[in-house]
Amino acid sequence: MTLEQQLAEVVLEQDLLVGDAVKARPAAWDVAGPCQADAVIRPRSTEQVAKVLRLCSAAGRPVVTQGGLTGLVKGSVALAGEVVLSLERMNQIEEIDTTSRTITVQAGATLESVQQAAESAGLKYPVDLGGRAQCTIGGNVATNAGGNHVIRYGMTRAQVLGIEAVLADGTIVSDLSKMLKNNAGYDFKQYFIGSEGTLGVVTRVVLRLQPRPQSVNTCFAALNAFDDVLQLLSAVQDGLGPTLSAFEVLWPEFYELTTTAPSEHQPPLDHGFPYYVILEAHGGDPKKDGERFRDVLGDCMERDLIEDSVLATTPAERARIWGFRDAVEHMNRLGPIYTFDVSLGIADMEAYVAEIKEKVSDRWPNGTVVVFGHLGDGNLHVIVGVGERGTEVREAVEACVYEPLAARRGSVSAEHGVGLEKQSHLHITRGPNELELMRRIKQALDPQNLLNPGRVLPPA
Repeated sequence: MTLEQQLAEVVLEQDLLVGDAVKARPAAWDVAGPCQADAVIRPRSTEQVAKVLRLCSAAGRPVVTQGGLTGLVKGSVALAGEVVLSLERMNQIEEIDTTSRTITVQAGATLESVQQAAESAGLKYPVDLGGRAQCTIGGNVATNAGGNHVIRYGMTRAQVLGIEAVLADGTIVSDLSKMLKNNAGYDFKQYFIGSEGTLGVVTRVVLRLQPRPQSVNTCFAALNAFDDVLQLLSAVQDGLGPTLSAFEVLWPEFYELTTTAPSEHQPPLDHGFPYYVILEAHGGDPKKDGERFRDVLGDCMERDLIEDSVLATTPAERARIWGFRDAVEHMNRLGPIYTFDVSLGIADMEAYVAEIKEKVSDRWPNGTVVVFGHLGDGNLHVIVGVGERGTEVREAVEACVYEPLAARRGSVSAEHGVGLEKQSHLHITRGPNELELMRRIKQALDPQNLLNPGRVLPPA
């Protein structure tokens, strides 16, 4: 009996795809062409996931786990000879506990569905990404997703209280704890958070929920110098304290692309400033929070840190500001693009971006570098368009972005993971002893190297 025939006995007929049904699925949202896997299986329970992995382990068949396919490092792009384990059928919100302020969900639930479920209970799930409608909680956990509000709430890792996961051999490891404190031995959930599916398949998660903000104050500001950006960040951290929930910085190339035709978004402030900032604060007292927000910004304007600004006074105005920030699809107007997600010290960012632009311009005089990101937590997104594709071009662009990063002790991946694309650059961020420890952990949990093989870890 073939593996595919064995898998057919585990799930419903419609949950196993082979042949043309596999080819009808996209490889990923940003990868042209169909899925190349031998089969796609869509289990509906942790027990089915365990049975699938036991069969694949016995057959020595590699397994690639897929969620919403919104990743940007090709970690879930399946190759010929591999089996896709898609968690799209495991999408249930199982429980909301308003006493412990937790939500228990299956890994295939979308981020947006979790946010909506929390909202319906009068609470908030604080991780937020532009791909919220499609990305899944399992994928968020596997990549330790960050998003717009890390400066206030932390990354996905900070939200996870309990995890259920299945190891490569089909062993189910389950600790769906709602406890914030648990020092009883190793915290095994940390092995799976951020491991990009290479150590186990996350199937269910218990997440922390936060109080729903009673006030949300948002400002969009234009600034004349990067030093003003740094001083503004310091001022609002001091003045707003823990209510500061977002500090997004847009370089002018990004702002112009997302607020000029054919973009549907209109610019709330004039083009032409060197930097733009989105500030947002979440609080519990609408009257006092609004006054404090305006007072802090007024003081910053008196200090000439802000050249021009607009306050969002309605949810619609707030949505318009975040709308052009999230309109990353307009980057495709640059032609073939290369996307990067890096992290480094905030004080180093101005010189780092300038060096990237210089390197790109020297090689491609008509090349474009677009930068934006969660500067408040040290994360920048860098988009480079040079009008060309190809392996050599990609490697040259990567050198422009990563070489200046190495000198500043930065990270090649702030929140998107490593996948297939960043392996050869992982040494910039991780030393040889760290890489060896990662390999030891991988060997212990997946000795046959069947879970997402070839992803994350470079060859020894």
